[in-house]
Amino acid sequence: MSNPFLKITVDPPPLSYTPPPFPSLYWPFPVDGTQTTYLYDAYSMWKFTLYWTLICVGGVHLVAAGYACAVQWRNWRVVWPVVPCVYLLVGGLEGVVAGNVVGGLLGGVYLSGFFRMSTWIPLCWGLINAMVLILSSFAIQGGL
Repeated sequence: MSNPFLKITVDPPPLSYTPPPFPSLYWPFPVDGTQTTYLYDAYSMWKFTLYWTLICVGGVHLVAAGYACAVQWRNWRVVWPVVPCVYLLVGGLEGVVAGNVVGGLLGGVYLSGFFRMSTWIPLCWGLINAMVLILSSFAIQGGL
């Protein structure tokens, strides 16, 4: 005996649905009608979140590496080749871990609720991951 409630889907993908290419950001305020782009499958949700997290976290680490190199300008022969590579490697590892975890959770939550995801949501979560990284770099004891 089947339950008809379990057969209900809220936002099924269109019949001609193909996942959009990576950024696929659209202007959110409709000028000439709707030009929205949505993600319907967990793999695309995970992939977009991973890519945006890598870009945002890598960008934060690149800025920090630039600052570290600017502060240590007297030791440029040692600092310039090593610091950016180490910072980008660490930022890439942090971005992969955070992007995989958040992307997997987002894909699971959106699919379990039968929702579609706007392509802006992975960008927002990539920025949130970068902000959490920045906030966690400060000592909490200094603010108490």
